[in-house]
Amino acid sequence: MNNAFLNTLLSTQAGWGALALRIPVGIIFAAHGAQKLFGWFGGYGLEGTGQWMDSIGLSPGYLMALLAGGAEFLGGLALIIGFLVRPASAVLAFAMLIAIFSVHIGNGLFMSNNGYEFGLALLAVSVSLFFSGAGRASVDRLIAAQ
Repeated sequence: MNNAFLNTLLSTQAGWGALALRIPVGIIFAAHGAQKLFGWFGGYGLEGTGQWMDSIGLSPGYLMALLAGGAEFLGGLALIIGFLVRPASAVLAFAMLIAIFSVHIGNGLFMSNNGYEFGLALLAVSVSLFFSGAGRASVDRLIAAQ
């Protein structure tokens, strides 16, 4: 892989603020992905999530559940350790756009009505991390420094 491309992908001038975003949001994404993939934390696993996704028009449901769960689980882990944060953030931002516009937009803003405010907050953090990079205390920064 081109060394200049890799350095661009991993470089970051962000400080500790990115870490304060990465850790809690990474935990949230990883937990939601684990619900979809493995049925952990009260989730329905791939089969149940796939059936639900089919029911709302995201077909084939099993594949969509696998893609959404994989993006959230692996993307969340990437945020937590600070590895490939820019690509992970891009994928997570896309996943949040799909969630907002396919599930929540018709319910208004507020979470109490199953609205899009939580998805919007996760989208904002994902976009922010896409632009800033992983920041301090990240694997990306260690690799880019070499």
